[in-house]
Amino acid sequence: MNHFKEIAAQLERHDLDGMLLTGEANRFYASGFHSAGTDGVALVTRSKAYYFTDARYIEAAGRYVQGAEIRETRAGRGYGALTEEVVVSQHLRRLGFEDAYMTVQDHERYRKALSCDLVPATDILWQLRAVKDAEELDAMVAAQRIAEKALDQILGEIRPGVTEKEIAARLQYLMLHFGAENMSFDPIVVSGPNGSLPHGVPGERVIQNGEFVTMDFGCIYHGYCSDMTRTVAVGFATEEMQTVYRTVLAAQEAGIRAARAGVTGREVDGAARAVITAAGYGDYFGHSFGHGVGVEIHEAPNASPMNEKPLPAGAVISAEPGIYLPGKLGVRIEDVLLLTEDGCRDITKAPKELIIL
Repeated sequence: MNHFKEIAAQLERHDLDGMLLTGEANRFYASGFHSAGTDGVALVTRSKAYYFTDARYIEAAGRYVQGAEIRETRAGRGYGALTEEVVVSQHLRRLGFEDAYMTVQDHERYRKALSCDLVPATDILWQLRAVKDAEELDAMVAAQRIAEKALDQILGEIRPGVTEKEIAARLQYLMLHFGAENMSFDPIVVSGPNGSLPHGVPGERVIQNGEFVTMDFGCIYHGYCSDMTRTVAVGFATEEMQTVYRTVLAAQEAGIRAARAGVTGREVDGAARAVITAAGYGDYFGHSFGHGVGVEIHEAPNASPMNEKPLPAGAVISAEPGIYLPGKLGVRIEDVLLLTEDGCRDITKAPKELIIL
């Protein structure tokens, strides 16, 4: 799975002769091959694609990168020199680069090494990545199923006396055990009063009866992320806990009903936010309804109050409203949606009704 042709098809309309991809995420999106950090460069021109890497990855790149010429860096012949060879041979004048990813230092190095203009062009990749093709979606669904298997298992292990950190560690192990390549992000596991921290870090806090445990986690499969959040109660749930939970679930369902291609991210967010506000918890929902998911755990497009652009068909976004009462409790419920012209498809299958363990 690679997207060299899709990137090349965008160059002429953006008055570019090529696109230089140095960031890990876009390099993988283009080539379908993962090398860590800055250990690789993909270069796409209107007529040809190239992949540059060093001796540590050259054999693997030869096996997995298709549709591109592969070249190896050497001492005194680094990424800048290899890129300049293509610039000269193909007479490139305007070369797009990832202004949202490239450091100032790296930009200066390429500027000195290349005899062409470097043009900010990250948006081209973000727009392409926002719309998933069938292979990408299959990978994301598979990643989601792995996470759901881990959830099924961990629900039998949450009990008073277990710590947040132990649950987070088990989730990571279980996802790897069930076939994940890596985590989408470090799992968030927060309990009781820590639940009011939307991105709280799992600690040594011991879980007790009569409190919520919120788990936000996901994994990577074939380079694509899953993302989900479930909040469960241990022992029993107070009336207040149940009210907050029902409100968040109703807000998520309202956002899902509003989610479709062609509506703005602000409209989707607003549908969910209105439910929480009407219930009197508007001041306790501080983040957006959702974000794009794909090669990266946060990517375009967003279902947020600030996004007034129509959401495209084929986009995959999270659906994750929450209520966070400081120092008391928190609830978040998160699914992942595929947007279509007539609505959306929820690719998350885990149950959402309140579970009391």
